[in-house]
Amino acid sequence: MNIKFLLTTCIITISICSFAQITNKTYAITGDGNHDFMWMNIRQVNIGTGKIEQDIYQREKTAFIMIDADSKSLLKAGQKPTETMVAAAAYDKNQNKLFYTPMFIGELRWLDLNAKGDAQKYYTVTSSLLNSTDALRNEANHFTRMVIAADGNGYALNNDGSRLIKFTTGKKITITDLGSVIDDESNKTVSIVNKCTSWGGDMIADAYNKLYIISANHYVFSLDINSRVAKQIGYITGLPANFSTNGAAVDKDGLIVVASANAFAGYYKFSLTNFVATLIEGSDIVYNASDLANGNLLFQKEVDVAKIYTSFKPIVPVLTNGAHVYPNPVSNNQFNIYFDAQAAGKYNVAITDLSGKSLLIKTVIVNVKTQIETIRLNKNFAKGMYMVKVTDANNNFIFTERVVVQ
Repeated sequence: MNIKFLLTTCIITISICSFAQITNKTYAITGDGNHDFMWMNIRQVNIGTGKIEQDIYQREKTAFIMIDADSKSLLKAGQKPTETMVAAAAYDKNQNKLFYTPMFIGELRWLDLNAKGDAQKYYTVTSSLLNSTDALRNEANHFTRMVIAADGNGYALNNDGSRLIKFTTGKKITITDLGSVIDDESNKTVSIVNKCTSWGGDMIADAYNKLYIISANHYVFSLDINSRVAKQIGYITGLPANFSTNGAAVDKDGLIVVASANAFAGYYKFSLTNFVATLIEGSDIVYNASDLANGNLLFQKEVDVAKIYTSFKPIVPVLTNGAHVYPNPVSNNQFNIYFDAQAAGKYNVAITDLSGKSLLIKTVIVNVKTQIETIRLNKNFAKGMYMVKVTDANNNFIFTERVVVQ
């Protein structure tokens, strides 16, 4: 028996587990629990079980102070942190801060979860980029989707997609207007700006610095931050008829968990593989939730595995020039390649084993900037790790990624 091999395998396994220690701890913006719709409370929930674990802030009970982040001065005691309700929140796991925008108030606020003392500490920044009070009388201008992305910045999107903002999360908060979100050419009748299909909901992020919008009406879009192009990639099925998808977060297994502000029907989860939602049995049905926020990213485990294997056995440089492979691991003999911001033309996709032996070659014609191409594997592909390499028509290297077939 090769003891050295076993030790190396164990080290790799332990290292992968250490990278993958993401948590189910999530923050939910909820009502009071009396079948009400006052989204002003903050509760900690385990989205693996869907059960409330801790009351963080209760609007009539919790002691707090509010601080102007720029002047460091205390604000009037009469103003409550979530007084006008909240529909967009994001958790920064690196600094342990919960960011949010109160409805009808043009401010970015955050709760410092590290702060000591009897009173919770909330900070606020006022910005015209978050709309004036008059502008917020129009529902289209409300920020209802927010997330901390892989680059460490926060992103928020208003209902009609006319304003995508970026904000830093360090000591000095900087807010930048990135402009409006636009539809991918393939969206056709399902537009990112359509009120009936695409307003409300929440936003999550993946480990490749992409954003995903889950609208209140169950439509799912991928969003490229640089181009601001939103592509409709699916529609969630399996939810109760009155279940609006207002909160979304990624669980420790890489599945997307959704909660409703309108229905008291528990938490549901689904994957981007089939968009079929299933109930988390025993999940909370007392509190509705207008938003969910945690520090997990889609595809984080796949990125961590790639890092480990790269450190132990570098095969080729791993580049991601605006494209990536998903879902990864592959469980149904097919995966997608996201050609993002690639020039139109012919590309070659080669799948090899780790020794470099070619197992499949396919030619792909890219016509749009955010094209998604499905690659189907035959039954000869045994379980294991493979390399996906993409080159252009002149055989210039575009990117390579590792893919795990289950």
